Amino acid sequence: MKRLLLVGGGHAHVEVLRRFAMRPEAGVAITLVTPARHAPYTGMLPGFIAGHYRWGDIHIDLQALAQRSATTLALTAVERIDASAHVAHCADGTRHSFDVCSIDVGSVPRMDVPGARAHALGVKPVERFVERWQSLLVELREGARSKVAVVGGGAGGVEILLAMQYAATAEHFGHRAAADGIGGPPAANGAIRGAGGERAATRGVPRFQLLTDAPHILPGHSANVRRIFERVLARRAVVVHSDARVDAVSAGALHCADGRSIDADLITWTISAAAAPWIATSGFATDDQGFLRVGRTLQSTSHAAVFGGGDAVAVQGMKLPKAGVFAVRQGPVLADNLRAALRGEPLQPFVSSARALNLISTGGRRAVMAWGGFALEGAWVWRWKDWIDRRFMRRYR
Repeated sequence: MKRLLLVGGGHAHVEVLRRFAMRPEAGVAITLVTPARHAPYTGMLPGFIAGHYRWGDIHIDLQALAQRSATTLALTAVERIDASAHVAHCADGTRHSFDVCSIDVGSVPRMDVPGARAHALGVKPVERFVERWQSLLVELREGARSKVAVVGGGAGGVEILLAMQYAATAEHFGHRAAADGIGGPPAANGAIRGAGGERAATRGVPRFQLLTDAPHILPGHSANVRRIFERVLARRAVVVHSDARVDAVSAGALHCADGRSIDADLITWTISAAAAPWIATSGFATDDQGFLRVGRTLQSTSHAAVFGGGDAVAVQGMKLPKAGVFAVRQGPVLADNLRAALRGEPLQPFVSSARALNLISTGGRRAVMAWGGFALEGAWVWRWKDWIDRRFMRRYR
């Protein structure tokens, strides 16, 4: 028997399992090692936070998927891989041998700013954020927390902030559509930007703030997309702090490099993702950020028996954003190449543009479509996004 070891239950690996369930590989024993039975789909996380989806709507049951593909599921975390001995060492003391291994463990939040780990909640790992969200929502609605700060002005940070605010404050806006900030009446205070005009839109409503170290939000998107979201944030009375590089976090405050201190009793951290540290310490070739370096075939450039996908890898010669869409695209190629490696057959390259259609929600049931410099917004975009996400989830049930 050949032994295939899948480390992590990321978006690429769920497709690997689905394809091996559809077409089993004779003479291959598959093991999936992952800490949790249920894998969250990141594309639906903002919708879950906003209250549009239930917990079960956004999670893939890895045990059910493993059963369909005759895979052994080991609920633990890999701490180190001895690539020369073809053995993975796990947190529970178990070891798993392999002939071919694939790594799809996602990324972890880069929280190396002093005080960040102690006083901020990272969006990743998603499982931990999801576990905390319901209790945080109760605290926000009951007034136990009133000053919310989201660190990170990229699409992830903006989308998470608007989802959190929608869930916590929509009841104060007369009707839920208005809480989107598009198409409804403006918040009581209109546009509020910068440190000088911070106040809540309604008495008793939590105040939301967004910090970005760039001159403006959404630096990776077009001016058209930025204008739409600047309007949304203004109508939602979100305070935007630009050029705000956080260099320290303390209990109840964020401290910026330019001397600003921003009060916050709930800090959410969405800035750049980091690699799982054990990838580099296991001796694999990595990029300068510690992500597993793979070639176009998704095979490690240093160890032929090791492959990878999703946020855990850096594909040589390709500058791909850390976004779930690319893990989904890699899934079919990764499945075929793992099968080929087990058979000793040639591998095929992963081909993808770095460009992707972005559908970014605005808290309520509205969203923005972004493609290059083109941008449109509306309820129909959210319905389209919802249809795409639900279709994706149906594939694994």
